[in-house]
Amino acid sequence: MIVSHRHRFIFLAVPRTASHAIRAAVGPLLGAEDWQQEQLRLGVLSPLPGLARIRHGHVTARQASAAMPAEWQRSFKFAVVREPFERFVSICGMLHRRNPNYVGRETAFMKRVLLVPAIRTRVMVRPQREFLVDAEGQLALDCLARYERLDASFAAICHRLGLAPPPLARHNATAPRTPWKTLYDAELEAMVAHFYRRDFDLLGYRNRLCA
Repeated sequence: MIVSHRHRFIFLAVPRTASHAIRAAVGPLLGAEDWQQEQLRLGVLSPLPGLARIRHGHVTARQASAAMPAEWQRSFKFAVVREPFERFVSICGMLHRRNPNYVGRETAFMKRVLLVPAIRTRVMVRPQREFLVDAEGQLALDCLARYERLDASFAAICHRLGLAPPPLARHNATAPRTPWKTLYDAELEAMVAHFYRRDFDLLGYRNRLCA
């Protein structure tokens, strides 16, 4: 999460949607009064105790708006979203990045992520929708950038903020060794389509794989 009083924006970091690339690009633009919450690399927490207690940087819209209602109302709020099937491949690659048995058995391990409650409920695995909506289930942000066309989406957001778009670079990537669609069989496709069904509805992605 990034809160910029200087530029009047709030960035919500949805897991596995280029959050680190956005942080790296925006960080140099922040003023002394601005802040971030991110534990993996920066190790920084919000000055607001209610958000600091979350301990990680993937704060939801409901949590943020409750913790700072005035700032939330006057700020431009954005996040990056990603095609759910591809995002799930990235999630599983990150979860198993140190597992020597993962490569070659990806499909089986990916199914297990959705079958085991202790894994399925981890913040990294949660549907994107949970980070983006208000208490009534309505989209709570002003703009959603698309991972699939991130440079153009991010440049458009910077233009709205009156900023020159800084360059984006890949960070914390987990590209599979084979084309990601080949990791899906019919069962896994159905499992992912069901688990992320509300993401498909909210974000306008197709709920089946295309050849």
